[in-house]
Amino acid sequence: MRAEERYEITMLKKEKMNLLKLIDKKNEEKISLQSEVSKLRKNLAEEYLRYLTERDARKILIADLNELRYQREDMSLAQSPGIWGEDPVKLTLALKMTRQDLTRTQMELNTMKANFGDVVPRRDFEMQEKTNKDLQEQLDSLRDDYEEVCKEHEILLQLHMTTLKERDQFHSELQEIQRTSTPRPDWSKCEDVVAGGPDRWQMLAEGKNSDQLVDVLLEEIGEGLLREKDFFPGLGYGEAIPPFLRFDGIVENKKPTKKDVVNLLKDAWKQRLVEEQKEKFPDFFFNFLEHRFGPGEAMAWAYTIFENIKLFRSNEVMSQFYAVLMGKRSENVYIKQKETVAQLLKEMTNADSQNEGLITMEHLSTVLKSTFPFKKEEKIQELMEAGGWHPNSSNADLLNYRSLFTEDEEGQSTPFVQKLWEQYVDEKDEYLRELKQELGMELHNEVTLPQIREALISIDPSLEKQTLNSYLIQAFQLPMTELPEEGEEKEESIVVQLKIALQRLQMIDIRRMGSREPEPAS
Repeated sequence: MRAEERYEITMLKKEKMNLLKLIDKKNEEKISLQSEVSKLRKNLAEEYLRYLTERDARKILIADLNELRYQREDMSLAQSPGIWGEDPVKLTLALKMTRQDLTRTQMELNTMKANFGDVVPRRDFEMQEKTNKDLQEQLDSLRDDYEEVCKEHEILLQLHMTTLKERDQFHSELQEIQRTSTPRPDWSKCEDVVAGGPDRWQMLAEGKNSDQLVDVLLEEIGEGLLREKDFFPGLGYGEAIPPFLRFDGIVENKKPTKKDVVNLLKDAWKQRLVEEQKEKFPDFFFNFLEHRFGPGEAMAWAYTIFENIKLFRSNEVMSQFYAVLMGKRSENVYIKQKETVAQLLKEMTNADSQNEGLITMEHLSTVLKSTFPFKKEEKIQELMEAGGWHPNSSNADLLNYRSLFTEDEEGQSTPFVQKLWEQYVDEKDEYLRELKQELGMELHNEVTLPQIREALISIDPSLEKQTLNSYLIQAFQLPMTELPEEGEEKEESIVVQLKIALQRLQMIDIRRMGSREPEPAS
């Protein structure tokens, strides 16, 4: 950055010198023209004096010649008066008047020459005036450019000084960080510690940053400690304890594998989806375990499953089940995500006219755009890349679309489905950010029900009334029967802190139902 600034300053200095040279050149031309005008005026004065001298001599000569001619004519008229057939007195009088007219005309001519002898022709004057005006405009323009360059130069100097101070500050901070910070961990040391050796560690660490690797390492350590436990201590019957964990005494650790836990959770989801979902999810979970393992083993399995899903946060199935079980996320989020994945698979299957399990990249793009009409083009591109598309691919390349929806034995989905989930989370966060921005409040401020209703309608005009009401019920934790209609007086009395409202909305399946700006009528 410093080299670029030095280069820009050098170029500005060169430009400044060029402008100064151009100004000096124009000044020299102006001085040269002034000198030439002065010289021409001097020459004109000398020529005018010479002209006056010659004119006077000529006048004298012409007067002498005229006098001689007049005398000869008079003599001729006097000697032969009958030749002309005119009265000599009359002719003499006419000659005298003519001489007077000639004298007056000559005097006027001399006056005009004296008055306008040093006058420049209008055409030359206008040309010189135009040239002078152009030069003056150029000079003014160069002067303005020069002043602007000087101002920019001052600004650049200030920026340069600011940059130097920031550089020195950053350098000091860097030295302080280098002195106080701990070295970056060498993750290759974990290869010999993690069960499975280097190959398994490479598989676990692939594509993960340091924070994620810490989670993986903690899971590996926790898994070992979890397997060493034969029993779990009961947490008691306190109100803060989840219903499915309320027990005094010790319970057995069943020590299932991750695969067993994932399969058990999938079975629980399947049963949950076919039921009417009248009971709360924690109660359903415990009832499912009682039906599966019997009342005597249900509590042991509840503690075992709970400890596993609490530990393995990197596992999609376990982390989502844990979030729903602890009330941090609505189960409708999981259900809607599964429905979206199923809908995508259905659309791709419909596009597979030969039922070969293959579709073209063009068909994949079409299915994604029709299923997600409000996603931006770059988001569709991310899904295409997660599905196997790359810049060298053509629209005719075939894709095994069924492989996009497979899972491994531990329930981990493909990058394509993971990208779908990441985009859903990002879009939900963006939706809630727009809501907060529309409200124009701080998180600690209280917001009323009409304010949130108006803000939701403003950022999502296509929102249906039923969906809008479900959002309001979640934000204010109201029963359906107690939700006031729009315009009722008691609306204003229903308030909640904005931070709490956003957290509650974060738990449910909230998404955009249409574009923010209404589409113009065709």
